[in-house]
Amino acid sequence: MSHVRRRRVFYIPGYDPIPPRRYRELYRKEAAAQAKVSGHEIALAPARGRARFGWEVRARIEGQPVEARVEVLVWSDIVKGSMDQGILATYLQLVRTAAAYIGTGALFRLMRLRKGPVIAALYPVGFLLVQLGLALLAAWLGARALALWQPWASWAGLLVVPVVLEGFRRLDGRFFAYYLMHDYAYSARYLGANPPELEARLAAFGDAIAEALSGECDEVLVVGHSSGAHLAVSVLADLIRAGRVPEDGPALGFLSLGQVVPMVSFLPRAWRLRADLAYLSTRPELFWLDVTAPGDGCAFALCDPVAVSGVAPAGKRWPLVISAAFTQTLSAERWRALRWRFFRLHFQYLCAFDHPNGYDYFAVTAGPQTLAARFAGRAPSPARIERAVSGYRSIAP
Repeated sequence: MSHVRRRRVFYIPGYDPIPPRRYRELYRKEAAAQAKVSGHEIALAPARGRARFGWEVRARIEGQPVEARVEVLVWSDIVKGSMDQGILATYLQLVRTAAAYIGTGALFRLMRLRKGPVIAALYPVGFLLVQLGLALLAAWLGARALALWQPWASWAGLLVVPVVLEGFRRLDGRFFAYYLMHDYAYSARYLGANPPELEARLAAFGDAIAEALSGECDEVLVVGHSSGAHLAVSVLADLIRAGRVPEDGPALGFLSLGQVVPMVSFLPRAWRLRADLAYLSTRPELFWLDVTAPGDGCAFALCDPVAVSGVAPAGKRWPLVISAAFTQTLSAERWRALRWRFFRLHFQYLCAFDHPNGYDYFAVTAGPQTLAARFAGRAPSPARIERAVSGYRSIAP
């Protein structure tokens, strides 16, 4: 079936502590902006009778009416728990995370793919060290000043260190150093393996998607953004292995956006993820589209996540890797305004484009064609990277 009247959309966010209602408001705002550009008619309403968080979409796109139910598969509580670290614990995380990526050689292999996300990974390490250096400098200056007044009181200058570091931590909404440190530390803690609480949540995500696949909609679309992309890979691989994707059920689409899969798959104990990538890349039960953009410095743009992880099997068919090409799909004015707003650009895949050029998030999630039909015959980006780079390629311990 290629025509859609009813769709279920499951959105898996990246490592993000924000409440899920923020995604609803983002969808509402950006859908209205895209409607003005593309002539869509899109209206949102609260979800009806659902325990999980989501919203209803009623749209007329490309002349056809469509109803969609969008649901956020929430793991922000897990993210918040992992971020609940004091200053000292964060600096210990810094040491462990740096040791994990440098000691295993993963960092140097990642640099052979894209510099942007590696710089993003090094940024919190460097900036947290700068903060510590400034705190120590302030302590030294304080100690010198106190020594001029009362020599015995010079030791009190050390009290400045926690005060300065706490000041930086309170300003992290501007700097994102602590946030990014916790993000990379979460993947590095088990060297690429999923923590138990995350495995339990992935199983719950699978149950929600399986329920939709047994329903009466025309398409089930799973959207994984940033770190949510590799979580979606594992959820979908588990569903297909378990025979929970019915042959006569809705079409199954997988849209990975701004993926950072190599940050995990290049680690030595990411056996589960590498096995899931290899398995999912051959399956006929779904259509997998991967969208990134070289202008997104936080993603591994145009890197085929299966191939670069070194697990591409014979018969590989997925993903179809295409570019959102921000320099072409955004107006010159918007590109100038957003070019250095790295976090905002990382979310651009979920937003309106001035010149969609084939990729329109709202047509994909609320339009009358399945993902497979909409991108049937679309050629992959000629600039995609497919060489196997990871030093760890085993799919079992």
